[in-house]
Amino acid sequence: MPSEDRPSSGDRGFHPAASEPFTEASPESLGAPPAEPKATVMVVDDEAAVRRVLVMRLQLAGYRVICAEDGEEALSLFHQEQPDLVVLDVMLPKLDGFAVCRRLRAESCVPIIFLSALDAIAERVSGLDLGADDYLPKPFSPKELEARIATILRRVGRGSASAEPREVQSGSGVLRVGDLVVDTNRRQVTRDGERIGLTYTEFSLLELLFREPGRVVPRAEILEQLWGYPPRRAADLRVVDVYVARLRGKLEPDPRNPELILTVRGTGYASQRMADPGLAANA
Repeated sequence: MPSEDRPSSGDRGFHPAASEPFTEASPESLGAPPAEPKATVMVVDDEAAVRRVLVMRLQLAGYRVICAEDGEEALSLFHQEQPDLVVLDVMLPKLDGFAVCRRLRAESCVPIIFLSALDAIAERVSGLDLGADDYLPKPFSPKELEARIATILRRVGRGSASAEPREVQSGSGVLRVGDLVVDTNRRQVTRDGERIGLTYTEFSLLELLFREPGRVVPRAEILEQLWGYPPRRAADLRVVDVYVARLRGKLEPDPRNPELILTVRGTGYASQRMADPGLAANA
């Protein structure tokens, strides 16, 4: 979409001078002491004002920040720098954010947070279906984005650009769920010796649901534990539903008649089929 058809930076809640050239600020120039970067975050947005604000805020928070302004540049920069997390606008020149996400997911587990001026639930679901870890509608608070980045990086650690799961200690031992073998140390799931590829968020959801087999986990609790924020509106809980559907698609022999992850009407989800007739399983 041409930039003239896009909401202005003022509409998005950012107010830096439009004529000011974009430069990446350093913590030293902003009066903060230099520190070892926590992680590398790639910001992909075609609005210079958005990039400028995010670079300043994220560098002050201790991150190393790299920027791209279109989809093609984002892919090139990703391969050069291997960032730990990507903040990705949906509406980009050359390649839109969905196309970039699709390309990245074909080769990498890097966490992706989508940004978009369009808050349609269908668009949010489309982004999550492609494997994004979170979705933040514009205008947004940079502080909220910082919190979501910190939550995701605490969960997955650094080095997520690698396509192969890293040795991350998130639990102990091996769980056997039906014909599945869940290794909580290596964050891997296998069936009959064949590995099932899960993203970090998908594995974290699996681990949460099977931590206490049979316990009903409310959708709001899942959202807070995995994404780090409480639901502010009904659409926020749709993130959980999308990820449960993705997980079922990878783990269940028949995702339309789930045996491992059950829906508890009006509440949330429970692991494993239970004899309690009050737990009605829905696809």
